[in-house]
Amino acid sequence: MNRIAKDPLQRKLEIANWIILAILFIPSFLFAPTKFCLGVLLGGFISILNFHGMEFGLRGLFRNPSGNVKRPTMIKYYIRLALTAVVLFFLISTQTVDMIGLIIGLSVVVINIVYTVITALAKKNFIEEVN
Repeated sequence: MNRIAKDPLQRKLEIANWIILAILFIPSFLFAPTKFCLGVLLGGFISILNFHGMEFGLRGLFRNPSGNVKRPTMIKYYIRLALTAVVLFFLISTQTVDMIGLIIGLSVVVINIVYTVITALAKKNFIEEVN
């Protein structure tokens, strides 16, 4: 099988996801109740796992450009979405985690993407100002 090298931006996003989760988790571990801390941690894991699941789904989509790949990709997407919904329902219904902590943890990838876009635009604008 021909392995395609990861884009440097994608690799940077993957590493930054874990760094942002650590930045959010460590203060919550030190200063917040256990349920809040667990919500941040589990929400971050769910968010990062979904990000990786999306990557694998898209790699499979682009690996086989011929043929009907839309249907299997959508089925995998809906299965991942349903599994995420079941896990979130279980965590919320059993009150294992604090809702606010869970929402903060689920926002890890969103925070990372927004941060990356802002820094990329700032670098681009800075380079244009220098020229």
